[in-house]
Amino acid sequence: MTEPRPARSRQRPVRTTGTLPPEGAAPALGRDHALPVRQWPITLVLSVVGAGLAVTWFADFKDGFKYGLLILGIGVLLGAVLRLVLPEVGMLAVRSRFTDVIVLAFLGASIVLLTLVAQPNPWLEIPLLDNIGQLIGRPKH
Repeated sequence: MTEPRPARSRQRPVRTTGTLPPEGAAPALGRDHALPVRQWPITLVLSVVGAGLAVTWFADFKDGFKYGLLILGIGVLLGAVLRLVLPEVGMLAVRSRFTDVIVLAFLGASIVLLTLVAQPNPWLEIPLLDNIGQLIGRPKH
């Protein structure tokens, strides 16, 4: 005689046991390669972002910080492109492909746009932003 199953509870379990890794989370190459080679997408993105941070930190020429931040933003956008086009991206996969691409593209584009309009001497002029400080700081009567 089989024992009756306990009633299923609607409470959340104490420990999660059934989660699946995000799609594309397997190593980008087979297990016979060294870890940095298997994880080349995240290694490439982190290298470009690190180079951008280094240029930002050590730049001692005019607008040097802008070049560094531009490289950093391009590195994040590179991550979005790699996540979009490659079937396996290793640790670059965090959530679903859609979520990863949207978040990385938004952050990368924001960094690039803010770098292009950064003062002094912005590389991109947006007339709406010329008086934004006055609009925000205007006292209410």
